[in-house]
Amino acid sequence: MSSVEADGIVATYEERETERLLTFERDGRTAAVAQNLEGYAMLKVRTAADGDELERYYGFDMALDHAAERLGVSVHDLPVPEDAADMGM
Repeated sequence: MSSVEADGIVATYEERETERLLTFERDGRTAAVAQNLEGYAMLKVRTAADGDELERYYGFDMALDHAAERLGVSVHDLPVPEDAADMGM
């Protein structure tokens, strides 16, 4: 597991039994981006790590855009741990 923080946004990356998970938290709001452990499936944007799925994307940039929207920030404000930088197809 790895975490980074910038401008009040905490990003945590972890690998679970079946998926890679990048979770963002800011002022009580959360968003999570999940991908299968092999790293080739579509990215799922969820309300939280174990929350409801909201949308699926092929591109990491689109998933990050949706996550940023949930947090009320610009996508450029999201810190991304190095381990998660290669998520997406």
